[in-house]
Amino acid sequence: MPTPPFRAVLFDLDGTLLDTLADLAASGNAVMRGRGLPEHPVEAFRRFVGDGTAAQVYRLFPEDRKPDPDEHAAALAEYMAAYETRWNATTRPYDGIPALLDALAADGVRLAVLSNKAHAFTQRCMAEFFGAWHWDFVFGLREGFPRKPDPAGALEIAERLGLAPRDCVFLGDSGIDMETGRRAGMTPVGALWGFRDADELRAAGAARLLAKPGDLLELAPTQQG
Repeated sequence: MPTPPFRAVLFDLDGTLLDTLADLAASGNAVMRGRGLPEHPVEAFRRFVGDGTAAQVYRLFPEDRKPDPDEHAAALAEYMAAYETRWNATTRPYDGIPALLDALAADGVRLAVLSNKAHAFTQRCMAEFFGAWHWDFVFGLREGFPRKPDPAGALEIAERLGLAPRDCVFLGDSGIDMETGRRAGMTPVGALWGFRDADELRAAGAARLLAKPGDLLELAPTQQG
């Protein structure tokens, strides 16, 4: 296998490295059930997640029953407590991710994570499921830092790696991730095994769509953005 034409990969977490959907749904529906509100099918959570936990919880409420700030804050706390009890009940790495990480590490590619998931849970998930690999940086949504698609976190990682953004791939499963990579001057690559569809990824500027994780290793220099 030839050396990849990039020096670092920044990964999204939920829907890219980990299939967290069922655990996210169980936690969100526990909040709705406790409030006597309608629950949602698991598949609906594909659209709820991506903008951070606060936005996710807000979207759980029916359109005619959106919470005021106090109720939203209370529901967010309930969600975090519920997720604390089930964050790793069914969550698993996607097929092909461990082999991809092995191949990237063998080629000396630097690895990092930038997620809109709460920072503490991002770090916990990474330690639980990906502790066998070296990660240069693992950043969730940190207090005082803007969430994706603001490119600040991606640019911070590139700077701390000592790399130009053009030497980095941003791999994610949502339009938010594609916009983040594009705005950071990185190559935005879409994961079709994740939560969102190809149309969203293309519309947000994906330079390449991958059917499976190992396809990243076939990224050619001419496909770099």
